[in-house]
Amino acid sequence: MMKWVLLAILLLTLLAIIILFTKVKIHLDYFHGNDNDHFKVTIKAWGGLLKFKIEVPVIKIDDNSPTIVAEQKVKTGPDENMKQQKTTQVDKNDLLSSLHDFKQLINHVAGLHKIVRNFLKKVTIRNIEWHTMVGVSDAAATGVITGAFWAVKGGVIGLLSNYMKMKEMPVMSITPSFQHTVSITSFKCMIQVRVGHAILAGIKLVKYWKGGWPEFKSKPLSALSGDNTNSV
Repeated sequence: MMKWVLLAILLLTLLAIIILFTKVKIHLDYFHGNDNDHFKVTIKAWGGLLKFKIEVPVIKIDDNSPTIVAEQKVKTGPDENMKQQKTTQVDKNDLLSSLHDFKQLINHVAGLHKIVRNFLKKVTIRNIEWHTMVGVSDAAATGVITGAFWAVKGGVIGLLSNYMKMKEMPVMSITPSFQHTVSITSFKCMIQVRVGHAILAGIKLVKYWKGGWPEFKSKPLSALSGDNTNSV
């Protein structure tokens, strides 16, 4: 009997070590073309044996109300067999609730910035491709906008390289359109992180929590506060 108990403990320990050292790859793919937006997040582990994909193929402004409408598709498994689809609407109250919750986290976690920064130092970002075509049917204005876009891209890439491990130089381009009004952007990248590092960051958040449990307002965080009255 003791032999089987020791064997079970050994297997559980081995499984825990494997999980802690498992690398998770997160592929981000965003496309904006004038009035159409598409955002896809693919999470893979163990060579694709574990796979989870979220697609938001439609992001638009509701014609009847000041809200953003998003149609979301969720697929799981290596063959993406299990599927779930839903439509959500986001208004200004949802955005304000998210800002409120973020402020609550800052107020209740001592050294939140340091914890996040130390975690991001262990995150690798690679395969960045960021291509843009922009134009406003005016050569001078298009030139100014093109320069502004280069400045924004340079700032974003500088921020990412400062907080994360960037393995290679990003591939970026901006194509000005002097004859037509156009706004097209494509952004892709791959983020890699070990499960153990993410768990350690979560433990630190709990360890350095101060004060009582805050009143979260946005879903799904409101469930943690015992508040089920908020709805999207």
